[in-house]
Amino acid sequence: MSKRLNKIAVLGLGKVGALAGELLRAAEFDVTGFDIHKPAELPFETRSIDVSDSEQISAALQAFDAVFSALPYHLNLSVAQAAHDAGIHYFDLTEDVATTKAIFELSKTSNGLMVPQCGLAPGFVGIVGADLIARFEDCRSCRMRVGALPQNPTGLMGYSFNWSPEGVVNEYLNDCEVIEDGELKTVSPMEWKEKIYIDGVELEAFTTSGGLGTMCETYLGTVPNIDYKTLRYPGHMDQMNFFFHELLMRNRRKEAGEILVTAKPPVKQDIVYIHVSAEGEIDGQFFREEFVRSFRPIEIGGKHRTAIAWTTSSSAVAVVELVRAGVLPQKGYLKQEDIKLDMLAQTTAGQHLLSV
Repeated sequence: MSKRLNKIAVLGLGKVGALAGELLRAAEFDVTGFDIHKPAELPFETRSIDVSDSEQISAALQAFDAVFSALPYHLNLSVAQAAHDAGIHYFDLTEDVATTKAIFELSKTSNGLMVPQCGLAPGFVGIVGADLIARFEDCRSCRMRVGALPQNPTGLMGYSFNWSPEGVVNEYLNDCEVIEDGELKTVSPMEWKEKIYIDGVELEAFTTSGGLGTMCETYLGTVPNIDYKTLRYPGHMDQMNFFFHELLMRNRRKEAGEILVTAKPPVKQDIVYIHVSAEGEIDGQFFREEFVRSFRPIEIGGKHRTAIAWTTSSSAVAVVELVRAGVLPQKGYLKQEDIKLDMLAQTTAGQHLLSV
């Protein structure tokens, strides 16, 4: 029997958190949102708390069946601890490897299900990658590439910070896990540059941290080559290497994020590119399978939603729906690659992603 999941707390009511709350409500969850500032005009109850205060979070979560964290990655561990102590389900969007490993340790004694990394990348991209891998009798490689970009880039960087600057800086500076020729390796970020075209648009891809989630752990010994790269417009990687390494901004991460988001603020007309491919054998012949999409802003609930907001929120909320339905585990730790893509397509939120 599935653990009751009806009342859910959403922590962090920025664009992604607020939309996740709306999608959860549309899926008939009882939603309450929490942030230090209460946004106006949300179709669910909101309360003001200091989301960086672990005691306030612990007190707030006592009345809920689950918590969905859309907070910056460095706040997630205290939320996960509060969820663990309350015996409720936990979901987040983090790309931070150290945070995820700490949550995995918590899951060993949890009475609820711990589900970090259930956004876009890590998250949806891992579900897609697992689906492609499963199509082969013997899969030799899986390559995952994702980029959230402005549709109309300007300047040498060709970028806008529609995602958390803290998260982006983290991805650009932390080491990256890959499987290469059957060996688990750690490689530097902003390397292994390659050229990719999607819908005739030239993009560059390069290594960044966290996008694989737990894929390397899952497929070590069965898929000899797995890696994740971020997609950007040509020239971006060189600009960021100059900024972080030649100007030594890697030693001033908080200030680096502030400079970048001030220089390249968010845009409403963004685009999310996804390019996932796998190669392997079926009946003794080699084939290549691909999942390639370009997601643009859409209207949900009568409001304009940026591509990065609705893709991230839809994937995460779809996972919450599947846990409520009882088709996923009800305690312990859930890897994204253990979620079936066709199951995601049956959810209210997942249809946004898979009906395109």
